[in-house]
Amino acid sequence: MMNVLPRLAATGIALVCLQIAPASAAAKIQRVVSPGGIEAWFVQDATVPLIAMQFAFTGGSAQDPDGKAGTGSLAADTLDEGAGDLDSKTYHERLERRAIQMNFSVSRDYLRGSLRMLKENRDEAFDLLRLALTSPRFDAEPLERVRAQTLSLLRRESTSPGSIASDRFWAAAYEGHPYARPSNGTLESVPKIEAADLKDYVRRTLARDNLKIAVVGDVDAETVGKLLDKTFGGLPAKSELTPVANIDFAKTPQKFVVPLDVPQTAILFGGAGIARNDPDFMAAYIVNHIIGGGSLSSRLYHEVREKRGLVYSVSSSLIWMNHSSMFFGSTATRADKAGETLDTINAELKRISEEGPTQKELDEAKSYLKGSQMLALDSSTKFAGALVQYQLDNLGIDYLERRSGIIDAVTLDDAKRVAKRIWGNGVLSVSVGRAPVADASATPSATAPTAKN
Repeated sequence: MMNVLPRLAATGIALVCLQIAPASAAAKIQRVVSPGGIEAWFVQDATVPLIAMQFAFTGGSAQDPDGKAGTGSLAADTLDEGAGDLDSKTYHERLERRAIQMNFSVSRDYLRGSLRMLKENRDEAFDLLRLALTSPRFDAEPLERVRAQTLSLLRRESTSPGSIASDRFWAAAYEGHPYARPSNGTLESVPKIEAADLKDYVRRTLARDNLKIAVVGDVDAETVGKLLDKTFGGLPAKSELTPVANIDFAKTPQKFVVPLDVPQTAILFGGAGIARNDPDFMAAYIVNHIIGGGSLSSRLYHEVREKRGLVYSVSSSLIWMNHSSMFFGSTATRADKAGETLDTINAELKRISEEGPTQKELDEAKSYLKGSQMLALDSSTKFAGALVQYQLDNLGIDYLERRSGIIDAVTLDDAKRVAKRIWGNGVLSVSVGRAPVADASATPSATAPTAKN
C-alpha cells in the first residue's frame, strides 16, 4: 500500500482504501479519482480475469418531456444501437465478437448502465461504451425497431393485471407528478418520441456531475483512473436537469378496483414510507422484513398464505426515491377472495402498527439481514451495483463495515415507534380482476381495459 500511493499520486489519482469482508474473502474498496477528476469506487479482484462496471446518471424517467413518457427508456434501449462511425449492426458485431456485455436501463430517478468483459478485451469494451455515451446515433432503422418492440410489450401489458395495477397504483400515489408516469411510456406517448427527443434527453442528463461509478475486477487502480477519463471524460461537465419537486405519497386509506376478466386478481398496496437518510430507516427496514420482506417467515405470509390459504405469495418492501418514499406490497388471489385477502393484509398492518414486533421477531430479523447482505453480492456485477447504490444513497465508503452495527443498534422501542409511524395510517390499494361484490369504499374504474393496437 505504501509503495503504491506515491506512484498513483504522480499520475494524479487519489486513492482511499478500506478493508471489508465480502462473501468469501477480504476485499478493498478504494476511492479512485482520475487525473480528470472523475471518481469511482473500485475493488480489485484477480480471482477471474473479468472486469465489471456499473454506473448511474441522476435523471431517469422523471426527466421525460411532458406528453412523451418513455423518452428516457427509449434512449436507454437505443444507446447501443449504433454510435460514432459504427451503425447498429457493426456495433453489435463488435460487442459479440469480444463477448462484451453492455446494458442500459431507466428507473424514475436514474439512467443506469453496466459493462462486463474479459480483462483482455478491456480497452475495446470501454471504448465502445464511450461511443454509446458520447456519440449515440439514434438511426431511423434501429429506433423504429426498438420502438416497435416497446409498443408490443406495452400492448401485452395493457391486458396484464399486474401491469395495469402498477400503472394505476403509481398514478394514484403521485397524481400530477413525474413519478405518476410509467417509466417505459404508454401506447399514446411512445409513438410521439422522435430522435431529436432522445438526443436532447442524452444531452441534458448524461453528464459528469450527476454520475456515480463502481468497478470490480482484474484491473489496477491506475488503469481504472485512465479508463474513467477515456470513457466519461468527453461528457459535459454539468447536466441540465429539469427540477423535480418533492412529493408526499397520496393520503390513505384509498381503494381502487379495476375490472378485468382474468382468473386471478392482482392486488397492490402501499403508503407513505421513509427516506433513506432518515435516522429511523434501518428500524423501518427491519420491521418491513418482519411484515412482508422475509418471504416464508413474514407475518403477512403466515396470516394470508399459511393460516388462510388465500394466496400463493405475498410480500412487501420499502421504496425510496430522490423525491418521495413508500412502503409497497403485492399479491394475487382468486376474485372471490380478493376482499378477504385485502382485509387480512390491512388487519395485519394495523396490528403491527399498534403492537409492534416482538423481541424474538426483531432478533431473528437482525440476524437474517446481517447475514444475507454479503451472500447477495455473489458476483462482480452485483457487487459493483451495490457500490453504486451506496454512493447514490450517500452511505459512505465504509457502509458495509458499519452496517451490522447500525442493525444491532435498533432497539425494540425503535421498531415499535417506526411501525406506528409508517404502517398505522391505512393503505392505498389497487385490485385488478373480476368485479367483486359492490364495495362502497372502493373507487371503480369507469371501463375495463382492453388491448390496443
